[in-house]
Amino acid sequence: MSKSVYSRALSAVFLACGLLMCGSAWFGPAAAGTLLSPGTAVLIKKSAEPFGQPTAMLLDGRLHEKWQRVQRHIDDEMVQIALCEGDPEGCVSPAALQFLAIVDAARLREGRARLGEINRAINLAVRPVSDLAQYGELDVWASPLATLIRGGDCEDYAIAKFVALRRAGIASDDLRIVIMRDTVRGEDHAVAAARLDGRWLTLDNRRMAMVEDSDVRNYRPTYVFDQHNVMRYTDAPLLVAASAHK
Repeated sequence: MSKSVYSRALSAVFLACGLLMCGSAWFGPAAAGTLLSPGTAVLIKKSAEPFGQPTAMLLDGRLHEKWQRVQRHIDDEMVQIALCEGDPEGCVSPAALQFLAIVDAARLREGRARLGEINRAINLAVRPVSDLAQYGELDVWASPLATLIRGGDCEDYAIAKFVALRRAGIASDDLRIVIMRDTVRGEDHAVAAARLDGRWLTLDNRRMAMVEDSDVRNYRPTYVFDQHNVMRYTDAPLLVAASAHK
């Protein structure tokens, strides 16, 4: 077969394959349709978010407003932290000095050790207390210095770690806060997540050791937050215990 004939034949094969939606390695399920009104092919791509599940952006709603509000508190605290960093002796905020000490200790380490330093330090520095006991209401999110002063629950630990990691030099693209459903306790739980060498590690106030997202069990991820956005997991299967597969 001549080169030109071979090229035409190969092109015909690729065209036929595209019309017939062949090659499941490239395309996912398509909506029903005809050649005159074809269905839309969906490119199969693992989500870059923790747990690898697809997400949808939330542009408003309670969680979006809550995250924007705590971000404003964080911005205010960053001013105080910057002042204390520039003049430690004149700093009037012990919490800011404590936060800076945690960040400085983490900066002395690299890679996983830096993440682990933040995880352990925040876990030890924050006094666990429920929102109901502290504020008389449920689900109040606090900024890092407020958490160091008053204590907090899981999302407060996660927010403090998120901000400390960013301050310690971790890129914002590699940081998340994940809300998950604890299917054993029947309650929601929040963790910070940091990406290292392409893998997400979870920083949990319930343990000192960091766990890769693929090794987390008995949780269903429901929402994920980056520096500015709130996203909802659109396909979040139960992360069942390994023993269930034995």
